[in-house]
Amino acid sequence: MVNCPICGQSVKQANINNHIDSNCIQDIEPPSTQQDNNHNASTSSNGTPAASVASFFKTPAKRDAAAMTTPIFSSSQPVGGSSMRDRNKTGPQRQHDDAAAVSWISRQLPSQQHAGKKSEGSQHVNSGSHADIYGAAAPTTPQQRSQPPPAKKLKTNGAFEKAAPLAERMRPKTLDDVCGQDLVGPDGVLRGLIEQDRVPSMILWGGAGTGKTTIARVIASMVGSRFVEINSTSSGVAECKKIFAEARNELALTSRKTIFFCDEIHRFSKSQQDVFLGPVEAGHVTLIGATTENPSFKVQNALLSRCRTFTLQKLSDADVCEILKRAVEAERDNYNPSPLVNDELIAYLAAFADGDARTALNLLELAMELSQRPSMTLESLKQALTKTLVYDRAGDQHYDTISAFHKSVRGGDADAALYYLARMIQSGEDALYIARRMIVIASEDVGLADNTLLPLATAAYTAAEKVGMPEARINLAHVTVALCRAKKSTRAYRGLGNALRALQEPGIAGLPIPVHLRNAPTRLMKELGYGQEYKYNPDYVDGEVKQEYLPEKLRGRTFLEDRDLGEKVDFELLAEREARDEDGENEESRDYG
Repeated sequence: MVNCPICGQSVKQANINNHIDSNCIQDIEPPSTQQDNNHNASTSSNGTPAASVASFFKTPAKRDAAAMTTPIFSSSQPVGGSSMRDRNKTGPQRQHDDAAAVSWISRQLPSQQHAGKKSEGSQHVNSGSHADIYGAAAPTTPQQRSQPPPAKKLKTNGAFEKAAPLAERMRPKTLDDVCGQDLVGPDGVLRGLIEQDRVPSMILWGGAGTGKTTIARVIASMVGSRFVEINSTSSGVAECKKIFAEARNELALTSRKTIFFCDEIHRFSKSQQDVFLGPVEAGHVTLIGATTENPSFKVQNALLSRCRTFTLQKLSDADVCEILKRAVEAERDNYNPSPLVNDELIAYLAAFADGDARTALNLLELAMELSQRPSMTLESLKQALTKTLVYDRAGDQHYDTISAFHKSVRGGDADAALYYLARMIQSGEDALYIARRMIVIASEDVGLADNTLLPLATAAYTAAEKVGMPEARINLAHVTVALCRAKKSTRAYRGLGNALRALQEPGIAGLPIPVHLRNAPTRLMKELGYGQEYKYNPDYVDGEVKQEYLPEKLRGRTFLEDRDLGEKVDFELLAEREARDEDGENEESRDYG
């Protein structure tokens, strides 16, 4: 006689399978037989209680999965009408027993659920056959009873969403919500590729806060591909290889593509970027790389040739204002509307953000919190949100600003040159770097027109080196204005350029040096005639001699031009001067009537 692992009733061992197949209805032994068996099992042949040591040394019977997952019901306490005696009961007695069974199950359920939470993943607690425990209809077949109940979906209260910064909560979910990027506009090239599900591997190049990450996530949601996102600042080559292997398996098993988004891809060195070449070329992944640096310098050519480069334009103040107004409307439930957060403040924040939507939203979030203070005014709120200049000493801003400074000095615009100088100083640019560029300007642009500017620029470098900042800014300003006001000559610079271009011609770079100009440090060279016909100029009157210095093939060719500057005419400037002269003549004619 054995106990059924499902209902707990006594069944003959030969009939257990048939009993289970009949949904625990057939082959159940009468209660009298159960009691006799229990009495025989508990007493020995002479009527004394059986020693428990015998059962201690017995090997316990292996229980199946259904028995292991039925902790609420036991063989000694049938519940919910599982015994034959309960099935024969009718009327009020049956109702009373059923109600007692349900009450007992409800008391046991919390502890069973708590026990089930201790096991992760696939281990679930099968809490019996009662419908109240499953939350649905009770299972009727042994197969259904052996299956674990469906996992409960956890209810979230939005805590993670509220903890995210405002810039993350306001991230667009569709391309229509992306502001200021014509690439994904109604007629954008990138949008057309996305809608046709022909997304190529690409490099998104743009400033911070222009929407690179947003566009990548929207692309993944629109094409329905598997999306994997990493940041090169916290991930390495080993992790990338693991992701590429998973993408290859996913494509082979389900034909589902994988979009691999790598933020700040320029942080990977060019040798590390080799890991992308194979998967991208084989089509195992669609690479979307985002970078704030110029891909021509930061991304290796082999990877660039396999990707399309899309340039994201800088957001205008109007675009940033639209984003901020949208955020203010969305956050009305979280913040009490304050009169300080008005159009004037939004325009102020947009101007300070300098095209960076993320910075603008972070400033707006701080402004909405500060505006709740009773003593806060609009002016004090603006001062609290002061932002430093946008300047990257290692990126394009570094090179663009020094280029603008150089061109302003070349054009003689002292006001513009001082503005760019102040911008570099305020942003922490190295004073020696600025001084080195001015030494170059002294020879490249001023040159032969004023030979005193080269020593002056060199003196500015020495002053910056000896004095240091912030006092050295005065020396830099001194030389900047002197370079702007000096007369310009590019004869030396253009002459060198002409000679360098000549070297690109076939056969010019390897022309033999004339024999009389060659040095003769050894006797063999002297015997070969090196330097024998050379005329030492200081030995002659006024140092003038008839002597050739260029190789024979270049004789008669000149590289240094006669003019200090070029020969082109700026017709816009000419028209402006003529208009100014006409205005002056008309003024004189009115004065003298």
